[in-house]
Amino acid sequence: MVLRIVLFAMMALGLGGFGIIAWVSTNRPAQAVASAEPTPEAAMVVAEAPKPAAKVHVLVAGRAVRAGSLLKPEEITAREYPENGMPEGATVDTPANRYSLVGAMVRRPVASGDPLIAGEMMRPGDHGFLAAVLAPGMRAVTIGVDAVSGTAGLIWPGDRVDVIMTQAIEDPSLPLGRRVAAETVQRNARVIAIDQQLVQGAMPGGSEGITARTVTIEVSGDQAQRIQVAARIGRLSLSVRSSDTSESLVASDATNAVFASDVSSALARQTLPARIDVMRVHSGTSESKEYKFK
Repeated sequence: MVLRIVLFAMMALGLGGFGIIAWVSTNRPAQAVASAEPTPEAAMVVAEAPKPAAKVHVLVAGRAVRAGSLLKPEEITAREYPENGMPEGATVDTPANRYSLVGAMVRRPVASGDPLIAGEMMRPGDHGFLAAVLAPGMRAVTIGVDAVSGTAGLIWPGDRVDVIMTQAIEDPSLPLGRRVAAETVQRNARVIAIDQQLVQGAMPGGSEGITARTVTIEVSGDQAQRIQVAARIGRLSLSVRSSDTSESLVASDATNAVFASDVSSALARQTLPARIDVMRVHSGTSESKEYKFK
């Protein structure tokens, strides 16, 4: 009898332990899931986390630019700024804004990477732009060019150029090699305008370039007169100089004209035809004699 009671007690203890284990195993995942769920306070903190600040690209100087210089395309680049920290007066980087700044005059020195502030520049088309660009005592003279003589759209405001005059000499007594000549009538002139828009080239994103028809350069009063006379004598074309050309090198440039015979060896072999001068001497009314001189 006692043995049977002990056996039933052990069975009851076993069933009770099994039930406890089953209850723990079934309720632990639910508790873990409940603990993983964020509390309302934590969810509010996540929702109120600040968003990353928006960025904007601003036009800046690609290299140091001196006061009075005209901006070239390679001197304009972009730099990223926070939208709420963009410098006052800065220009957002767009193809149209880049195009509008080419040829603009910088009023003060700009260091590399500094923003290009609109109020510190004079843009082409602004009132008084041309007068502000010219150095004291200098003049602006405009030259008519085509796509070839204007170096096919490769000239920008601020470049330095030579003006070359090519002329044909209508004198049949001259050999062919001396009937075409070229000479430089102006050296190291600064380009200050291309056409009426004062800039040249294709607008970024455009399909076609703009062919220049006039180029305005900065010269002295005497040089302006020489260029106007040269334009009546022959055809003018432009030759772009290196940006680091020294003044001593410019002064030492040769000034001699170049003839067709200097370029073509075939024309150089041609010589003037023999010229014979004839003098006729009359004696009375019937007699006369001819004397020929070479």
